[in-house]
Amino acid sequence: MFKQGNLTIVGSNMIDLTSFLNRFPKKGETVYGRDFQQGFGGKGSNQGVVASLLGANVSMVTAVGDDAYGREWLSHYQNENINTDFVKVIENMNSGTAAIWVEEDGDNRIVITPGANEALSAEFVKEAFVKLPPANVVLSQLENPQSAILEGFKRGKEMGAVTLLNPAPADILKEDILEYTDWLLPNETEFAFLAEEAYDLPLDQFVLAIETFANETNTNLVVTIGKKGALLYRPHIDQEVQHLKTTKVTVKDSTGAGDAFCGTFAYGLSVGMDPKSAIELANAIASDSVQKLGTQTSYARGKELERIVAENLK
Repeated sequence: MFKQGNLTIVGSNMIDLTSFLNRFPKKGETVYGRDFQQGFGGKGSNQGVVASLLGANVSMVTAVGDDAYGREWLSHYQNENINTDFVKVIENMNSGTAAIWVEEDGDNRIVITPGANEALSAEFVKEAFVKLPPANVVLSQLENPQSAILEGFKRGKEMGAVTLLNPAPADILKEDILEYTDWLLPNETEFAFLAEEAYDLPLDQFVLAIETFANETNTNLVVTIGKKGALLYRPHIDQEVQHLKTTKVTVKDSTGAGDAFCGTFAYGLSVGMDPKSAIELANAIASDSVQKLGTQTSYARGKELERIVAENLK
């Protein structure tokens, strides 16, 4: 349907247990949920599904437990045309889960229990890259040990791949991980944490912080800013931060929208799109996803996805 690129994800998987609420409970309070969904999630897997839907050849390097959820994951990856040759099953461990609360306005709160994701080792990643097909892009998040992520980026750089880190959930990065990172894609909260800046800075100060951080780390930077779109800055290429706006829509559920953006942007890089075009497509697919409930179930498919791509790649 679309162009194909090779994308390797050293990333996570979670079973999403989502409750839809009128409002979040206060401390010690019990509230009724309006609805409940169980589905497939985890930042790495969400991003992989989006990229696969767009046409990328996706290989997951991840770990699941030897439980029912782990077996469901293997089947789900195969249904989504994702290579499972390097999905490791960890004995006597649970697969990862995410407890998600979603309010009526689409705002969410998420608690993840990584389970087998924490057992993904650098040694297994190294072994996987010996046998993996050459990747155009190696993509990771922070729901697995950073030692495994760093190993994937090192191996990816050796084969000439572009490396892309979505630093979520926000965490202190290993000292040398940015050395092997070509692109960094945080949201505004995660960027504030990494750059040790105050959250919710005025736009002019935020832009200055982006330039300073990108120049100091020599890392290409895309910062998503919710309904306002995204900010792009590349050291030695861009003279100033570029603001790529998105379409205003009615939000039903924002869960997984950041992953829709990141998976689309990774796909764009894997097929040689220029970053601005990749961001514009990512904005469109993420905006579409927030108008529907659920995580991977909210991602456009088939004719709907073809329409979004056609409208944004004229």
